Amino acid sequence: MTSARRMAIPMVELAKATARLPDAQAGETFRYCPGCGLGIVQSALARALYRLEIDLSTVVTVGGSGCYGIMGEYFQSNHIHGSHGRAPAVGVGLKLANPKLTVITIQGDGDALAIGASHFIHAARRNVDITVLICNNFGYANTGGQYGPSTPLGGVTETSPAGCFEYPFDACQLAIGAGATFVARSTSYHAIHMTNMLERAIRHKGFSVVEVLQHCHVLYGKRNGMPEATQWLTLFKENSVRAGAPGGAEARRAEPGKWEIGVLHQEEKPEFVEMYFATAAKLAGNR
Repeated sequence: MTSARRMAIPMVELAKATARLPDAQAGETFRYCPGCGLGIVQSALARALYRLEIDLSTVVTVGGSGCYGIMGEYFQSNHIHGSHGRAPAVGVGLKLANPKLTVITIQGDGDALAIGASHFIHAARRNVDITVLICNNFGYANTGGQYGPSTPLGGVTETSPAGCFEYPFDACQLAIGAGATFVARSTSYHAIHMTNMLERAIRHKGFSVVEVLQHCHVLYGKRNGMPEATQWLTLFKENSVRAGAPGGAEARRAEPGKWEIGVLHQEEKPEFVEMYFATAAKLAGNR
């Protein structure tokens, strides 16, 4: 990687290098609500791809149903808008069809952890070389703000007006338990940190997960006393503990409102697609 690629470049130049922007003259606009954290996530992913100097024609993003679902179409790379929750399954198929592809699934917390949970955990246990980006906004924002598998206990949503009384998933712990070999967390406040986590995840050989805590002030925030995007950014800033910091994990466990950010798990082990083709070659040689 050249040193120039490590330096920050103006958004206009970054957009020229990586983006496929909406045609304003044709009346097209970004789908996201004003102030939505998804714009920050999109920028971080663009910067990560730019730093890695990847040929965007070899990059495929896969999405499903959700506010994030349109994100992949804003890049100069390839995009598949698939069935709700099935992005990891599509990603596995893409890697088996062409192992040289860089595959990134762009998913929401409901998409990855509810309807798509089985696809997520089995791609993780197989250690398929894809990167899963989970945009966690604590509920089903695209369909009106119902509670989901990551809604905090007590969270007020369209379908839990008295407060959610289900315990939420910890997406990163679920990924680690399922066998993911790279797991990290960031927030929509920590834009530079998020870029670093995405860059490392894409570079990692194996199943990688980056959970981004991403504010939805329009739906979840409005119902929970934080209707402004800036309130969420302040919350993430003041309640995030760096992984590996003295007492970081202990602080998170002691205070449920704290989040541990950074690389939470990384290991090296054989990757599924490579083992698949090695086995196929071995069997072909025994005929």
